[in-house]
Amino acid sequence: MLVRLRPYFSTAALAFLIFYFGFHALTGERGLLSSPVRDAELAAKRHELALLQAERADLEVRAKLLRDSSLSRDLLEERARSLLGYSDPRDYVIRIEH
Repeated sequence: MLVRLRPYFSTAALAFLIFYFGFHALTGERGLLSSPVRDAELAAKRHELALLQAERADLEVRAKLLRDSSLSRDLLEERARSLLGYSDPRDYVIRIEH
């Protein structure tokens, strides 16, 4: 019985490999059917990148204003009050719990 099927083993193995790799090409983690999930993740990461770039630009501007060459008195006073814990009697202080 096995002697008669022996010529078909290589064909069956090749068909199995084609099926296996084809199945994973469609349904795998990076397969064709998971494209919408990848697109959603990419959009979320692009949004996160935009937020981080905006935050970095803001921090760069604030750091530039604290340099000796372009010192902003208002920003310096704000940082000193924040670090020392002082406030002007005319200021409204709103405490935010973290």
